[in-house]
Amino acid sequence: MIRTIGFTKENELVFDFPLEDIHTQPFLWYWVDFNEPSEEEISLLHSFFHFHPLAIEDCLHRLQRPKLNYYEDYTFFVLHSICHENLEAEELNMFFGKNYVVTFHFNKLPELEDARERIIMNPNKWEEGHIYTAYQIIDKIVDNYFPILYQIEDHLNDIEESLSPTTVHLSMDFVFDVRSDLLRLRRTIIPMRELLYRMLNSEVFNFSTQERAYFSDIHDHLLRLVEILELNRELTSDIRDSQLSINSNQMNRIMMTLTIISSVFIPLTFIAGVYGMNFDYMPELHWRFSYLIVLCIMLIIGIAMLFWFKHKGWLRIFKT
Repeated sequence: MIRTIGFTKENELVFDFPLEDIHTQPFLWYWVDFNEPSEEEISLLHSFFHFHPLAIEDCLHRLQRPKLNYYEDYTFFVLHSICHENLEAEELNMFFGKNYVVTFHFNKLPELEDARERIIMNPNKWEEGHIYTAYQIIDKIVDNYFPILYQIEDHLNDIEESLSPTTVHLSMDFVFDVRSDLLRLRRTIIPMRELLYRMLNSEVFNFSTQERAYFSDIHDHLLRLVEILELNRELTSDIRDSQLSINSNQMNRIMMTLTIISSVFIPLTFIAGVYGMNFDYMPELHWRFSYLIVLCIMLIIGIAMLFWFKHKGWLRIFKT
């Protein structure tokens, strides 16, 4: 489906006009959106707009890295929107010319609907309407990143506050999933930051002071997003280290418990082993009360060792 918006020299905003009107009517600027295009509509990129074959190829081969390429009389953008449900990147291709914007995408993007509504409300806010259109599209895409990162940050803060030995295994699984999500977001946000930096420092875009201020604001948003992204990655590392520390502490407690039990029974086992050798000339074997005496000695040794361990502070492990 192809949707169009145009602003005529009579200061009239028109919608969904045929593409042929672009050559017959004097538009100050126009926006053509290829939304889930058919094969016939895709062919218009070449037959009607005469875009470069390499740019058309980038439109058809998903998923390209966010970037911008300069051509003779227009600039080609590859932008990434992020789906909130699965955090998958969705590609948006944009051709930015002297008085037009052409967007191309295979999936429905709510950011474009928001940009369209904003443009309809303020069709003549800027003197260069196509620059305002490009600004709205990029701005809505970047603004869509914030709720995703804020949601991840809130989840990580909740995990950090509720971290305990009983939730270690569940937290570890979630943290590794979050790190994977952050890595996917990083592959989108950082290239988008570089794209805006190139726009602001390129001589191709002859932005006015006002226009540059708006695009600089988007770049500032991306810098903030990268900062949040890196902070969240550091937070996942801290949570992972804390969980590993808890696991190590639990393992040390278990080993301490087993060591205490083994230490108590080692001398008792030695005594039982000595009197289990069944030699003929062992005088204690023929004493009347030797069995009770040995049991008492073993009990005294065990109690004495427990008191010694308590004096050393090793039995505190059983209190926690």
